[in-house]
Amino acid sequence: QVQLVESGGGLVQAGDSLRLACAASGGTFSSYAMGWFRQAPGKERQFVAAISRSGGNTFYEHSVKGRFTISRDNAKNTVYLQMNILKPEDTAVYYCGASRELTQTTVRIDSALYNYWGQGTQVTVSS
Repeated sequence: QVQLVESGGGLVQAGDSLRLACAASGGTFSSYAMGWFRQAPGKERQFVAAISRSGGNTFYEHSVKGRFTISRDNAKNTVYLQMNILKPEDTAVYYCGASRELTQTTVRIDSALYNYWGQGTQVTVSS
């Protein structure tokens, strides 16, 4: 059983930056591809970014590409989401997920394929 705990959310102004972190415990972190998703009020959970087990492959939702960067530190069992040039439409609860994978290169954008989720961290961007 893997436990995921997100941190780093908050209230910021448009154009600011935030760095989210997701700390994992209870499993072999390097066995999991990781992803960040977000859910705004009244909307479905949306894919944001994903990273492979090794960190060598990443994939981004088109609206965040060039502004957000996903990374991981397997020695610290942590995945990060650096968010720059934040916009009001980025406001949501951000969740990290873990997907157990056999290959080092797989990234997952389908939330149904994730095995574990954190509790989420709120990001609010004011205009």
